[in-house]
Amino acid sequence: MNRNAEGIAAERVAAIFLQSRGLRLLETNYRCRFGEIDLILRDGETLVFAEVRLRKSGDFGGAAASITAQKRTKLLKAARHYLAAGKKTPCCRFDAVLLSSMDERDIQWIKNAFGE
Repeated sequence: MNRNAEGIAAERVAAIFLQSRGLRLLETNYRCRFGEIDLILRDGETLVFAEVRLRKSGDFGGAAASITAQKRTKLLKAARHYLAAGKKTPCCRFDAVLLSSMDERDIQWIKNAFGE
């Protein structure tokens, strides 16, 4: 499986995982000129922007370390772009869904991962 296919599969696994925990999927792979948001979901009244990372190896810090400051900045800008289309801004948070394999038991879900 190539990297792109693995990424798509990881996002699918993450979406199913989050939906099984009560979140409602609104959009996948939202793209704009500022970047891409893997998953946009609703958790009650909160809008959740989720970044999905698959790292099968812990080399170079693993999945969490791959979300750099530059990536967080792009996510924030893309989220602002997404929110600009709405009439009012809901409560929002940024979650990280970290996978070390395609097995749901290997998922680490970090709510409010960026503290934004």
